[in-house]
Amino acid sequence: TVVATHLNRLLQKQVHELLGHEEAQQMIDRLARHAPRLAEALVPDTVSMSVLLRVLKGLLAEQVPVRDLRTIAESIVANVAFNQDPGRMIEAVRVSLARAIVQEIYGNLDNLPVITLAMSMEQLLLKSMAQQASGELSLEPGLAEQLQSALAQAVQSQEMGGKPAVLLVTAALRPVLARLARYGGHNLSVLSYNEIPDDKQITIEHSVG
Repeated sequence: TVVATHLNRLLQKQVHELLGHEEAQQMIDRLARHAPRLAEALVPDTVSMSVLLRVLKGLLAEQVPVRDLRTIAESIVANVAFNQDPGRMIEAVRVSLARAIVQEIYGNLDNLPVITLAMSMEQLLLKSMAQQASGELSLEPGLAEQLQSALAQAVQSQEMGGKPAVLLVTAALRPVLARLARYGGHNLSVLSYNEIPDDKQITIEHSVG
């Protein structure tokens, strides 16, 4: 059972690598049968198939379901004037899929246990991003190691308590910390405050910093 669970996790983490142009085209074809104008407005009118594929892969890399292509398409079409970058499109789509994302992680829980960043750490990370022209996160090796270690401890504590390991952060930090979590090998979901539905409450279990 432990082996099966481990294999399932590995498959979930690698599924984005299995998605190619052919699979994406099949998804568009299914959408076209139910919403032909939306499918046409999406590809090629709004984005190329290559850009759509990058968005879908980006969602799957964080284990976000892409079954609801209609919502994904509507979000991309609505936000493309403001977000030409696939990374920004992913963040906009995530907000549109917020309820489904939270449901996938927490099931029907109304009170969501989360990990947050200590305010001092959050301000430090935001300052670091602001100093980089690329908007990426650049940390001193010692600080990066400290953050990874603190996240690992918080994740372990949540798992031992039978609770999902979820880091809740500001929208600006979400994508970079999600990448940091993946590089660190943490079984950790990273959500932004924008992705918490209004009818859900949060309980802070750990503050990392």
